[in-house]
Amino acid sequence: MSLKRSGMLAWLGIGLILMAWTESQAQPAVYVVNYPLHYFAERIGAEQVHVVFPAPAGEDPAFWKPHVETIAAFQAADLILINGAGYAKWLKTASLPKSKMIDTSRRFKADYIEIQDAGTHSHGPTGEHSHAGTAFTTWLDFRQAAQQAEAVTEGLSRLLPEHKDTFEQRYAELEQDLLALDERLEAIVARQRARPLLASHPIYQYLAKRYGLNLQSVLWEPEVMPNDEQWDGLQSILETHAAAWMLWEGSPLPASAAKLQALGAGSLVFDPCGNTPEQGDFLSVMQQNVARLQQAFQ
Repeated sequence: MSLKRSGMLAWLGIGLILMAWTESQAQPAVYVVNYPLHYFAERIGAEQVHVVFPAPAGEDPAFWKPHVETIAAFQAADLILINGAGYAKWLKTASLPKSKMIDTSRRFKADYIEIQDAGTHSHGPTGEHSHAGTAFTTWLDFRQAAQQAEAVTEGLSRLLPEHKDTFEQRYAELEQDLLALDERLEAIVARQRARPLLASHPIYQYLAKRYGLNLQSVLWEPEVMPNDEQWDGLQSILETHAAAWMLWEGSPLPASAAKLQALGAGSLVFDPCGNTPEQGDFLSVMQQNVARLQQAFQ
């Protein structure tokens, strides 16, 4: 290849990069506090907006503490999508422009679930935290997820009214997907609602409420082997709540799964998908969750 042609290709590459950068700068910046909202905003907003979800992989966005620079980026955003229900604890102390904020779960605030007698524990880089207060995994009720997506649509339509019809059309397609999940899960559980289940973590409150799951939670982490006291506590639960399955947020340690199996309970993953999944997207992860939960009702 001649030096002249090589130089032309190099300049062409730089030009394409500059063009892409210019286009991204022209798009309104939409900042979100969790992955479900990132998925909703990208599906509805698509190429019309630049969606930013800054929480790092491996952290729980509900308890993550952003740096000052990240908070400044939220403040400068064109639109800020929050989950509501007490999600993203850092919002209590940060000063964000209310005129730019959309609380996506506000319309069903009356249906929030208050958590009683929640314990405090520690896991990951976020350190010690408590699940006391309001249950915040609102999107695990897929009808509520559809309402949150609708709130995203309304926020984007106010930001870019010239694209309102497009946003509403994309929302209608997303709503159809979410309600299909809702109907499928409702059908799976409908005939055996009394069947006892365990959960490794108190994050499935809206899932249990919407679909009538007979669920009791402990406070375990998939990556940590429970101690003797925790196993004793589980055995006490099983005496009156003879569950054959435990729901986990992620794959449990093989030793944990084996010991649980020895007590008569299998393990299945129901990923709440608060952060970006390693594979797939929100919809595919939830489809897998529903398929796995079906095992518990066969």
